[in-house]
Amino acid sequence: MAAALVLTVAGPATAASAASSAAPDLREVLFVGNNWDGTADVIKSSGDFAKVGRINVIPDKDQRMAEINADPIKWIYFMAIRNSVGEGHDQFADDMYSTPDGKSVVVSRPSFADVVSIDLATDKVNWRFPVSGYRADHMAVSPDGTRVAVSASTANTVHVLDINTGKQLGSFATGDKPHENIFTKDGKYIWNMAIGDVNTALDDPAWDWTKGDRHITVVDATTYKQVKVIDMRQRLDAIGLKDFSDAVRPAVFSPDESKLYFQVSFFNGFLEYDVAADKITRVKTLPKNPATSEDRTTWVNDSRHHGISMSPDGTKLCVAGTMDDYATVVDRATLQEGPLVTTSKPYWATVSGDGKDCIVSESGADQVTAIDFATGKKVTSIPVGDHPQRVRLGHVQADWTGPSGS
Repeated sequence: MAAALVLTVAGPATAASAASSAAPDLREVLFVGNNWDGTADVIKSSGDFAKVGRINVIPDKDQRMAEINADPIKWIYFMAIRNSVGEGHDQFADDMYSTPDGKSVVVSRPSFADVVSIDLATDKVNWRFPVSGYRADHMAVSPDGTRVAVSASTANTVHVLDINTGKQLGSFATGDKPHENIFTKDGKYIWNMAIGDVNTALDDPAWDWTKGDRHITVVDATTYKQVKVIDMRQRLDAIGLKDFSDAVRPAVFSPDESKLYFQVSFFNGFLEYDVAADKITRVKTLPKNPATSEDRTTWVNDSRHHGISMSPDGTKLCVAGTMDDYATVVDRATLQEGPLVTTSKPYWATVSGDGKDCIVSESGADQVTAIDFATGKKVTSIPVGDHPQRVRLGHVQADWTGPSGS
């Protein structure tokens, strides 16, 4: 089955692939989710990355909080999210994608355990989908822009929704704590990465088995039936990396769709996986920041490095060294890293609309930073809201500058 999947794995730009057929009256932008304050900044997708507008993604906050306060179980989970993965803050904006017509943005909201569609003209909720369990996480959009897949992290489930109506089209079971989702380029498969329990203090490799069942689940995106499971534990052990975590974090596929580059919990670096051969082929260890504590329990959600993207031509990787406070561009052929660009708790990496820059969210400095793929040097930084995390390419109406009255 691995060989059969080689030519259908998503390339690095599929998150905005629907944009390629965008109507002339649409404007390409970057959506920056400010997780802790419940907003999304909209900035230009390339050039000077100037701010276009801001969205309130929790316009229904009072209603949601009333529901949570009236339900003891919901309240317990809400507070658990605040005091664990939220680092003392509520998580209001995890992931987001715009609708094909550029009129709405769909957002997963961890603390509210839901996905909502927000009208970009009015900041009002078009539809709301409560996920199974008590927390919503990463999403992915289909190549044609019509479907979103969202991880329900406490229910070990991924829901696939119609992006325009919020209707569930299907769902499938995953490993423990589903996280990243990727649609294949042709829209036929969905890959989900389950990361297990990242909130315990049992972070020594000897206790790794307590983190849960972590594997990649590949499903048919029409029937939502499982077609393959990839357990990286076996692949890591095969090359002597028995002390490595098998929790696959952010990942990106090569343009020829043959290689997967991914990060794992606790590791300052990334690995290369050959899809057809079904084995890990290279391991890249990136520099440690001497100022970073070696106490694993101090690393946010077990993620020493969290965020990886690839230049459209497939020659460069961009890596967010989250706990080491830098981002760097790595030559894909040699795996040699470039300059270590100082950033504050970088939490995600994506690609600019013109493909020239890597865009990193600095969650510790409330800004996003552009790094030139060609030189590996910083281009500019743009202030955004509180604790930016996911950054996604999308579209708004050409004349949009923010909700009316904002």
